[in-house]
Amino acid sequence: MALPWMESIPSWGVEPVQSGVPVTPPKRFAALFWGNGVNGNHWWAKGSGAQMELGRSLEPMEPFKARMNVIDGLFNRSAVGVGIHPGQTGNILSGMPLQKGAVLHGGISMDQVLANRIGQDSVQPSMVLGCEQPITGYHETNFSMAYSSHISWQSPDSPVPMEVYPSLAFDSLFENHGSRRAQSILDRVQEDASSLSRRVSSSDRAKLDEYLTSVREVEKRIDRARGDQVRAEAAAVGDPGTRFRMQRPDNGLPEDIREHMRLMCDITALAFQTDKTRVVSLLLCRDLSGLFYPFLNVRTSHHSASHDDLSDDYERITRYYVSQLAYLAGRLDSMREGEGTVLDHSCLLLLSNMWSGNHHDSTRLPMLTVGGLGGALETGRVLNYRDKGDENRKVCSLYLSLMDRMGVSLEHFGDADTRLAGI
Repeated sequence: MALPWMESIPSWGVEPVQSGVPVTPPKRFAALFWGNGVNGNHWWAKGSGAQMELGRSLEPMEPFKARMNVIDGLFNRSAVGVGIHPGQTGNILSGMPLQKGAVLHGGISMDQVLANRIGQDSVQPSMVLGCEQPITGYHETNFSMAYSSHISWQSPDSPVPMEVYPSLAFDSLFENHGSRRAQSILDRVQEDASSLSRRVSSSDRAKLDEYLTSVREVEKRIDRARGDQVRAEAAAVGDPGTRFRMQRPDNGLPEDIREHMRLMCDITALAFQTDKTRVVSLLLCRDLSGLFYPFLNVRTSHHSASHDDLSDDYERITRYYVSQLAYLAGRLDSMREGEGTVLDHSCLLLLSNMWSGNHHDSTRLPMLTVGGLGGALETGRVLNYRDKGDENRKVCSLYLSLMDRMGVSLEHFGDADTRLAGI
């Protein structure tokens, strides 16, 4: 079980700060994706810093205005004019043209470029998580539905397997294997944790207690999901008629999508805090999503609602996905690290594959970042590239700029060989 950064013990290969050696926390990157765009009437921002004004859909980010950038007008050239949905999604993080038909071919995604370059510095090169199962088959445009289901690609021909089960993502994070999966991680390390607590500073002791409490909270929620599955299986076995009519629940998947997304955000936060990985991609919902939102008082599925993208229903859906970013940012901001927080040393990128779901318009992408990568990324800005010309508003230029700030410098990526001006 990994530990968060502490001032009084060695970390990241260097001695503690008391020895006089300055410690620089690592930089982390996460991409959070949802499909089918936004309600364009309410996705806007103006001003800067703490005085920034936010449209209704961006209101969940109010506490982070000085630490985020709202980026407007970028586009993915390879996703424009090729066909709707899969052709607009499978290359959202690569910028490479996608091949139609039975053979998958596109490009490696920028999260996996980072994983290949800096992944050796952490236990896992990256984590690829999702809150909706991939789908198979072909779209009417003759693109594979794999392009609609995956944003992270380890090679031009192969997506990274996506973990959709919170329990398995948690198990991989804490090496919770075999028969020990049912046993609490904290129970197994209690003696070591008590010993460590006696040896660290008082501030680190408080940090350790806070960290262990957060792990216990995630454990309890995953246990509830496992318990729901066990009870459903027992009911099905006990009543053959029920078993015939009931589809067997997926292992460990929460029935409530809100809980599913929060668990995946919590696991991402723990992964960053413990430096298990520095690169995460999280597909909150895929393109052509069938998710429903009764808690938002929306009666149609995600994809259907997006075809009326200027409605109040779809605005609530848009705002809900922004709130997931705000939740993850809040978790990271609560984790002290050096003179700042884990959020201060991270960059979270929230993006969708199109602007308008009704028009399938991918000539303009909704995007925002939060976190300053340890001061490497200026924040508190609204950046508008809509009138800069196509050569100066490539999303891959943004990726080059972000990778630079993560310590990975490339001559070109996707369709871009220049950095994004002003970022």
